[in-house]
Amino acid sequence: MVQRFIELGEGYSDLYELLEMAEANKHRIVKLLAFHSEYNGKQRSSAAAIMAPTPEGNFQAIYLCREGIPDPRIRPSKRYELFTSLADRLQKQIFELEIKPSEAFADKELFYQYLIGILRMNKLLPNL
Repeated sequence: MVQRFIELGEGYSDLYELLEMAEANKHRIVKLLAFHSEYNGKQRSSAAAIMAPTPEGNFQAIYLCREGIPDPRIRPSKRYELFTSLADRLQKQIFELEIKPSEAFADKELFYQYLIGILRMNKLLPNL
């Protein structure tokens, strides 16, 4: 199986795309995730949705809005409230993880490999 992050952007207006995509594909949503980290000296959060693998091609997408939402544990955020409302409507729990920021890696591909490893280790993604 191929598991890949598809970055929608940095969590500003692209969060609305994640919300719409999740609503339109609610039958395919496996898990909702919130990653928390310190990015550029600020506490930030990323919102993500793990999709069920496609029947053909065995591809599993993980849609991500990277590090653009203020950490809701420190300061309430309307964008994060929209994400929690989505979880309520879909009757899904949001799994929250503390991670290293993307800027700690030489490139985004290494960052995504790191996240996939964390998700597999925590059994949020199936092993290959």
